[in-house]
Amino acid sequence: MDDTRKLIVVLEDDAGMRRALQRLLSASGFEALSFESAHAYLVANDTRVPHCLVLDVQLPGVSGPEFYEQLHSRPPAVFITAHDSGATRSAVVHAGGRELLTKPFVASDLLNAIARAVLHGSAP
Repeated sequence: MDDTRKLIVVLEDDAGMRRALQRLLSASGFEALSFESAHAYLVANDTRVPHCLVLDVQLPGVSGPEFYEQLHSRPPAVFITAHDSGATRSAVVHAGGRELLTKPFVASDLLNAIARAVLHGSAP
């Protein structure tokens, strides 16, 4: 493993999307870890601080925005959803998110959103 690669953690419940995101991020030079839920990520007990989180809004159990809001130290995050709505956008903003992409999106949109999220730093 190359320790110079930046860690991106993906929380996405759809297995196909999760694999695709992990492949994209790995091919783009990141170390990518992916989990099907916030619970699975917490159980993994990886203590490294991610360079960025990619969070599905509608995860089983705790939603992406709820999970992000509960974090004590919040790395930058990009939220993704298949169900864009005013309520979704409000939940992301309330949680402190600045980036939201609607599925399906092109790879470059995700990579650009990660770059913007990291540039703006963690949520207030």
